[in-house]
Amino acid sequence: MSDQITITLPDGSNRTYDKGSTALDVAMSISEGLARNVLAAKVNGEVRDSFRPIEEDAELQLLTWNDEEGKSTMWHSSAHIMAEALEALYPGIKLGIGPPIENGFYYDIDFGDIEFDADNLKAIEDKMLELAREKNEFTRKEISKSDAIKFYEEKGDEYKLELIDGLEDGSITFYNQGNFTDLCRGPHIPHTGYIKAVKILNVAGAYWRGDEKRKQLTRLYAISFPKQKELKEYLELLEQAKLRDHRKIGKELELFTFSEKVGKGLPLWLPKGAVLRERLENFMRKAQLKAGYDQVVSPHIGSKELYVTSGHYAKYGEDSFQPIKTPAEDEEFLLKPMNCPHHCEIYKSRPRSYKDLPIRYAEFGTVYRYEQSGELHGLTRVRGFTQDDAHIFCRQDQVKEEFAKVIDLVLHVFGALGFGDFTAQVSLRDPDNPDKYIGKDEDWDRAEREIQEVADEKGLQTVVEYGEAAFYGPKLDFMVKDALGRKWQLGTIQVDYSLPNRFELEYVGNDNQKHRPVMIHRAPFGSMERFIAILIENCAGDFPLWLAPEQIAILPISEKYHDYAKEVYLQMQEQDIRGFIDERDEKIGKKIRDAEVKKIPYMLIVGEKESADGAVSVRQHGEGDIGSMKKDEFVGYFNNKVAELIK
Repeated sequence: MSDQITITLPDGSNRTYDKGSTALDVAMSISEGLARNVLAAKVNGEVRDSFRPIEEDAELQLLTWNDEEGKSTMWHSSAHIMAEALEALYPGIKLGIGPPIENGFYYDIDFGDIEFDADNLKAIEDKMLELAREKNEFTRKEISKSDAIKFYEEKGDEYKLELIDGLEDGSITFYNQGNFTDLCRGPHIPHTGYIKAVKILNVAGAYWRGDEKRKQLTRLYAISFPKQKELKEYLELLEQAKLRDHRKIGKELELFTFSEKVGKGLPLWLPKGAVLRERLENFMRKAQLKAGYDQVVSPHIGSKELYVTSGHYAKYGEDSFQPIKTPAEDEEFLLKPMNCPHHCEIYKSRPRSYKDLPIRYAEFGTVYRYEQSGELHGLTRVRGFTQDDAHIFCRQDQVKEEFAKVIDLVLHVFGALGFGDFTAQVSLRDPDNPDKYIGKDEDWDRAEREIQEVADEKGLQTVVEYGEAAFYGPKLDFMVKDALGRKWQLGTIQVDYSLPNRFELEYVGNDNQKHRPVMIHRAPFGSMERFIAILIENCAGDFPLWLAPEQIAILPISEKYHDYAKEVYLQMQEQDIRGFIDERDEKIGKKIRDAEVKKIPYMLIVGEKESADGAVSVRQHGEGDIGSMKKDEFVGYFNNKVAELIK
């Protein structure tokens, strides 16, 4: 047996090393500078410690702070350092879990009878940095289940004991740094010294394992960086994010509200917000009509059996709203969690021929899902939301063409709304959890292959994520970066061979035999509520002109010009230019300032000269005066601006 292994690097080059070499050894052989920046490694697709021996030929990617997995590894290690600091400052605490999250990490702590001062977070940060400067190495140790239990029994930590109870013997590992040991799968950075800046961002309560019936622990959210400068920049971004918070702007612009009496997570759309939604819906309807979609409408509830057939009840029933019982015996309904089962039944309402396909059904359908109250957040996590949903029923030979057309539609939406920075995520099955999915392996293989092929043919920048597929099929998710560099999932396209089988959908082929159609699910906006929340934060309430709930403010200089202002208003209204007249007894400067605060795109100032000339003096939000125009001239100018945005 050879004592050598072959390492294949991302550029395709091969290098030979002694068996048992580490990713850090590989990095050092390339350059000392690279080795100093390696936080973790991806070995044959698995993210691992960079200091863990490699015993066989492998494809290797060295992960640094510039890689998402590198950041995640450092934040995971930072959670361990925070736990070590807390144990030093508060002896006798019990530890829950401490995972990395999208931006930073958290740790759940049971302080018991120990008094925790949430105002003294700086002491924890200082202790973390003190421990980081010690440059203690992270070490990994495989441990038997019995020894792991003994370790935590001696510490009296019931939370770790409960976690160990769910693990198989032979799969348990501990990680150690300095004087601290934690139950952990890893991976971790080589030593604590990579962490140069730390900030605890928030303190919250969290039920153990998300169960409201269990004890509430203290959750500390934090973030760390390899440079102090990066922490400073991040905190500045957080301040900007507060100013752009859709909940704050939505209230200021009178777009939506919530009511405890109506119920948590159920938004109420105010008149201006309703106009905003209507504009988005009309934009999508127009694009869908052009693309050959037929509009359908389905009810807000459905028989429980409908969702049993689709598989949604088995997958989500326990976490959804509970069945609605009727006076009839054994009759139960559910609030609609998905539109697709309804659309399957619409397809099934009459016989279909191969000549009928593709059939494209679109619906702005409101669905309901019971999110935990602690997870609700403005419009981004709600219990009732509307999807710009559509389902395409097509032949196998039409799948790629239809999928490509949906990509074109998504790109059209992004272009009109200014979302230019995005990555297409190919979301596939989790190979380690096949029970999460329904359908045949050969259908999944075909669907996954088709999605990747179309994405490549369209020249999309793609990343592959395992375990992110829907339970019935793989999908292409569009991950968009907003103005603050945050990533959001907007728009999804899914290929589904499973639901047509479960609903026994058929069409008669040109061979006069019955065949199963393939189903493509798509939602370019996704949830209207979430999309609008992200749109608000991306543009800070300065909506694209065609979408703004109020596009103009007509500002008469004095009461003498109210009649002319109404004449202007009526002409603009006839041209579908929305706005209002500010008839308050205020100076024109005050009216202009208030219109600026409301982010009105155009102010039309009218006085003696404008009234005599049949004109308006035009001022643009954020830009200032752009000159006097005849009313018809402004309509043409306005329409040209809109056309430029949604061409």
